[in-house]
Amino acid sequence: MSQRTKIKALLQSQETGIDVTVKGWVRAFRSNRFIALNDGSTNSNLQVVVDFEKEDPAVLKRITVGAAVAITGKLVPSLGQGQSVEVTAETIEILGDSDPEKYPLQPKKHSLEFLREIAHLRFRTSTFGAIFRVRNTLAFAVHQFFQEKGFVYLHTPVITASDAEGAGETFHVTNFDLGKVPLKSEKFEAAKELYFNKLITFVKEHNLLNEYKEIDSILKALNPEMLGLEVSKIDFKGLIVADEHTLDILADNFELVRLSPLIKKFYLSVKRNGFWGVPNAKDGVYLPNWLLESVNKNISKYKLTREYTLSDYPHLGFCFYNIRFVRKELRVSKSSHVDYTQDFFGRATNLTVSGQLEGELGAMALSDIYTFGPTFRAENSNTTRHLAEFWMIEPEMAFYDLHDNMDLAEGLLKYVIKVALEKNSEDLEFLNQRLADEEKQKPQNERSELSLLDKLQFCLDNDFERLTYTEAIEILRESTPNKKKKFQYRVEGWGTDLQSEHERYLVEKHFKKPVILTDYPKEIKAFYMRQNEPDAQGRETVRAMDILFPGIGEIVGGSQREERLDRLEKRMDEMGIPKEELWWYLDTRRFGACPHAGFGLGFERLVLFVTGMGNIRDVIPFPRFPKNAEF
Repeated sequence: MSQRTKIKALLQSQETGIDVTVKGWVRAFRSNRFIALNDGSTNSNLQVVVDFEKEDPAVLKRITVGAAVAITGKLVPSLGQGQSVEVTAETIEILGDSDPEKYPLQPKKHSLEFLREIAHLRFRTSTFGAIFRVRNTLAFAVHQFFQEKGFVYLHTPVITASDAEGAGETFHVTNFDLGKVPLKSEKFEAAKELYFNKLITFVKEHNLLNEYKEIDSILKALNPEMLGLEVSKIDFKGLIVADEHTLDILADNFELVRLSPLIKKFYLSVKRNGFWGVPNAKDGVYLPNWLLESVNKNISKYKLTREYTLSDYPHLGFCFYNIRFVRKELRVSKSSHVDYTQDFFGRATNLTVSGQLEGELGAMALSDIYTFGPTFRAENSNTTRHLAEFWMIEPEMAFYDLHDNMDLAEGLLKYVIKVALEKNSEDLEFLNQRLADEEKQKPQNERSELSLLDKLQFCLDNDFERLTYTEAIEILRESTPNKKKKFQYRVEGWGTDLQSEHERYLVEKHFKKPVILTDYPKEIKAFYMRQNEPDAQGRETVRAMDILFPGIGEIVGGSQREERLDRLEKRMDEMGIPKEELWWYLDTRRFGACPHAGFGLGFERLVLFVTGMGNIRDVIPFPRFPKNAEF
């Protein structure tokens, strides 16, 4: 096969009169003479001049839009306008035909919505050719930046048993035949029967029958509709079976149902620990965790003899039984009922939402690491800023504090933008003009004050403004849009979770430069962020930082991590994050803990900003979003 020269190299060539071979796809064929050829190396087409009098008519007929061709000829100065050189064809080979009646990309303007429907072909358009060449440059520049600073590139797992963000919006990973998912039904039924049999026996033996009947009659007398209860059944040996909402209602109405202190304490124990899953060796079935963990150590409080320990009887005479374990015969969608011990990994696993936690493990030995890989969110969101599958850049650095973290993030953003401006000047000029044409269609008050190229240069020329969340809230609260109720979400005061409109106001209107916000309220941030001491008003904050960009809002989110074991464990308890599942993460605080920090940069949001596109689905090759996993 003959050696080919890329079109970009030919268009930049200072040498003419040489023999060349070019290969690419036909963008247009005019007058049976002029082929506009493109191979994806540049947005500019190479003009190929055909001597139609000498060429086989059968070959000319096959030169259609979309066809792949190989052409050998001479590179000569162009006589026409718009290009400095052209190729005079000597031989033409059709490598792949394209039916002009069916090929969807005709030489005209197509809407972005239409092009998303044919994402397998949209790379061939000028817009998407430019976007994905810029994306390529940015990805390579990210690696260059970290490698030049001595960072170690770490591959963190795509399949994990942890949910770093605690959002629970994960994709499950399993090799089960979904039509035959093994359930814990046999163990569950055995445990249920054993538990209730022992309960009734206990009630009778300890003369609790009168109290039991009184409670039962009170519950039956309640008006479920009035209380908003969803009572499933009150006929299983006289006991109530209720869902979580019911339990909450009953907890708020202890005075109404006049539950004894003993029963109230029992209820709270169930509410707190009411999950199945710990084996009981004696009976060979599963009993609730609260029975195993709570009863025996507290049994002396109820003055029961030692013979009535967990292995024999529950210790109280009434149970609110959570319906989540019996509703719809152990519905498969409830993971509590699936026997994951039979699954591939022997436990429930999901696609990762972040490589941060594992990245921290690497940083605790290698000092400076970064990850750059795919992450997944099962968030039912159809906005222009969300994807179900996206790429994240997540560095983690030992011995860094919040200020070091901000310096690194600002340096990274400026570095990759500068590289893109240098290496993709032609593509960015094209995208700049595209955006300018788009802006002309908008009302004057909705147009951007800066062009795309100006916006990129703006980020390079300005030091990012740094201020605390508390300072930002005061600015927003006193802002004209807030006072005139122009914000969709009004800023009432400290504790408000900032929205994109607030972030963009700070960047685009108030400071007119990129902004780094720090020290957010503890309650709106993740468990792993280092806690500050309360301020003079007693407000609790964490050492978080978000970088805000024009047109985008948040582009980077990070923090100094909490390295103090006692503080971290306490925070996990407050947020209901099981410490036993993250024992390996906590070990980094037990053995050689040190100050450290890190951040996450959503790669698609970076590409969105640099290319000036308005929808994140247009900057990833094959977007995944709710109800769509095409191609």
